[in-house]
Amino acid sequence: MQFQVKSLALAFWLGSAAAPACAFDAFVTNEKGNSVTVIDTDSLTVKATIPVSQRPRGVVASPDGKKIYVALGDSDSIAVIDPQKLAVVEAFPAGRDPERVDVSLDGKTLYVTNEDSNFLTFFDAETKDRLGGVRVGVEPEGLALSPDGKIVVATTETTNMAHFVDATTRKTLANVLVDARPRMAAFTPDGAEVWVSAEIGGDVVVLDAATRKIKDRVKFDVPGLRSENVQPVGINMARDGKLAFVSLGPANRIAVVDVKTRQIVKYLLVGQRVWHAAFTPDEKYLLTANGVSNDVSVIDVAALKVVKSIQVGESPWDLVIPGPPKP
Repeated sequence: MQFQVKSLALAFWLGSAAAPACAFDAFVTNEKGNSVTVIDTDSLTVKATIPVSQRPRGVVASPDGKKIYVALGDSDSIAVIDPQKLAVVEAFPAGRDPERVDVSLDGKTLYVTNEDSNFLTFFDAETKDRLGGVRVGVEPEGLALSPDGKIVVATTETTNMAHFVDATTRKTLANVLVDARPRMAAFTPDGAEVWVSAEIGGDVVVLDAATRKIKDRVKFDVPGLRSENVQPVGINMARDGKLAFVSLGPANRIAVVDVKTRQIVKYLLVGQRVWHAAFTPDEKYLLTANGVSNDVSVIDVAALKVVKSIQVGESPWDLVIPGPPKP
């Protein structure tokens, strides 16, 4: 009897080990298509298209993966998508021209950059009530939340600043001048640095997260392209903190950067006008939103190789790939 139980346990373990990894859905905002394309990242095929209101751009998933929040710039609202129903289940006013949206680690607070009103706005994720706002520079866009959830960084395109805001008190801690037209910010996984992409500056500014001072810059030199065509936008940090993947806009490349040395490891040719990207939760793939070619490029992260292009809606801008709920 004991042997039988052990055999059954072994068979169960082997069966579990042989089971395929969980498939994840990617939600891609199509800025001019007024829709969200859903991609099955197991089969790498489109499984649905969800109509939304006008000009969807920034998108984020709740920590439990049960809600997808989409910033609708021309509708002045946030749409909430149920990833199981693949449909919009709610929408609420979010101030003038919401560009990006992020969510606190506990899922209770939403952070929204309002481009037209120059505010970083806080909302209760449950009630959708406005909790308050912080006036920042002109044309806020990028958002980054520190790994410990205590600091929110917003970038302002016209003021050329990164604004550090206390996530609890909603007070500005620092306004840091960076390079021209900062589009996105990203913390390194250890929280020690904040990387800010400068679209017109053509580089990524590396800030010390504690002192909030510039400590370095990442420069790009894509063979065969003029420097003005290299316009960094999105930044994605690998979970182990070793590599950063920077979307270079009309250069049609993802720059793979060694985080420690700041050196370029490789340039990957993707679709036209790459805006933003997202990892699958297992980091097997990195998917990019290519705004002019209306497709998503799939990068094999281990091989650092583009393996597929998937046609989506008109002007894909951002994407999110929620993982399984955290324990």
